[in-house]
Amino acid sequence: MVGQVLVTGGASGLGAAVVHAVREAGGQPLVLDKAAPASDEAVDFESVDLSDTRAAERAVRDIAERNGGLRAVVTAAGTDACGKLVDVPAADWERVVLVNLLGTAAVVRAALPYLEGGRVVTVASTLGIKAVSDATAYCASKFGVVGFTRALAAETAGRTGVTLVIPGGMKTRFFDGRAEQYRPPDDAKLNPPEHVADAIMFALRQPAGCEVRELVVAHEEEGSWP
Repeated sequence: MVGQVLVTGGASGLGAAVVHAVREAGGQPLVLDKAAPASDEAVDFESVDLSDTRAAERAVRDIAERNGGLRAVVTAAGTDACGKLVDVPAADWERVVLVNLLGTAAVVRAALPYLEGGRVVTVASTLGIKAVSDATAYCASKFGVVGFTRALAAETAGRTGVTLVIPGGMKTRFFDGRAEQYRPPDDAKLNPPEHVADAIMFALRQPAGCEVRELVVAHEEEGSWP
């Protein structure tokens, strides 16, 4: 499947890798992000903070209407706030859930009217199926994405394809700015985001009636799986 593919978080990391992969496949990537995509990826773009769910819904409708609809949505945007529950400021903790879970739901909700016969790909994490200390916000949000996506797949079966992608750690700037104990070491076994983007494209390319329901994609030696 090609056509118009809306990518949240498409300005960097996994989202940017998906944007590039969609373009290479002959599709039309569209981006929702707080930051503009790199200048060498000339795509239609809406600046939006996904923690503002009503604004996220408006941005989806605006960009879809400008581009003649949507064929797929990939929710690659994400954020984190590491630390003990009692130490992470409440606003920071809640923002993780707002962006990762409620922002995902808001984007998908607004996109569904355009996606009859299309596809949704949500991006969770191995920490959406394996809980660790000092990551209560991230685990709560990503466990939520797992449950949301499984329920969405049941709800839209036969009308809109739904795939849950569960990546392990990736070599992106996601870990920048963290305290050292929350950053992977320099020799950590992490996938480049392009490998996960390839898995997402595999899901998007499935023929009508065939669904890749869930994909776990991690470096073979990365420790967050199993």
